[in-house]
Amino acid sequence: MANAQKSVLYGVIAALAAVLGVVVAVTVFQPKGTAELQSGTLLPQPRALPAFTLKDQDGQPFTAASLAGSWTLLFPGFTYCPDVCPTTLALLKQVKAGLGPDHPLRVVFLSIDPERDTPERMKSYLGQFDPAFVGVTVGEPQLADITRSLGIAYAKVPGATPESYQMDHSASMILLNPQGNITAYLTPPFDPARLVADLKPLVAR
Repeated sequence: MANAQKSVLYGVIAALAAVLGVVVAVTVFQPKGTAELQSGTLLPQPRALPAFTLKDQDGQPFTAASLAGSWTLLFPGFTYCPDVCPTTLALLKQVKAGLGPDHPLRVVFLSIDPERDTPERMKSYLGQFDPAFVGVTVGEPQLADITRSLGIAYAKVPGATPESYQMDHSASMILLNPQGNITAYLTPPFDPARLVADLKPLVAR
């Protein structure tokens, strides 16, 4: 088999592994007995994250302390994503508007493509949706560590050229409380009205 064909095959296998990883992550991190939301699952007890240091869209450190003080909705993706990521970011803009100023919610976009998603690119990309959205990322192997702790799966899928690869990744969103702990997993398909209905009583706590 030619090297190019092998690369494509390995990419497909990696993509399938990513999907399986999502299923395993949901099973592990959402134990039986959790309360069901319209848009996902609320954990019976918030789950703490290990210490981490990412870089935000301004090139500044983003740590667990950066999450303190407000509810945060974290969404994994990458700026070269052709469909799911821009669609979800546009939806999150609607959700923030639906929650209104009395229910502030921070949106954090975690890039799983640190090779291409520089701070400058993330800032420009997210500004098209909402300048208040925060973009963060970090190189490997730290990225693998933080995504594993969050229950996020991702895999690089080769393209026609080395630069045209795609990233398969979890499409779920993660709700973090003002202490920076995982509180809920929100799973697609997403509907703005249902998300607003789910989030309002939570972020009002």
